[in-house]
Amino acid sequence: MKRIQQAPDDWPLGNILWFAVLVWFSSSLLSQSAYMAIHGLPYDAVSMLKSLGPFYYLIIALELAMWGGLLVMGWLKLSRARQPKSTPPVIPA
Repeated sequence: MKRIQQAPDDWPLGNILWFAVLVWFSSSLLSQSAYMAIHGLPYDAVSMLKSLGPFYYLIIALELAMWGGLLVMGWLKLSRARQPKSTPPVIPA
């Protein structure tokens, strides 16, 4: 029997992924708040994209890959949760 006070050996990948999304969202929100506190306006997306030049496409590809990975992981988790649980066959005594 496992002890309740004992910490797990490793964190599941799903938990780590949700922590990463939470950190990403929070840092984005704090960055936008700091920029607005200094400049009084939110980020100007057009000038930011122009400043990136050709690296813009790489960043968009990475973000699309991240969102695609999140969607795939969510879909797999949902499909596994909806599958009926298989029960071992009962052998008559």
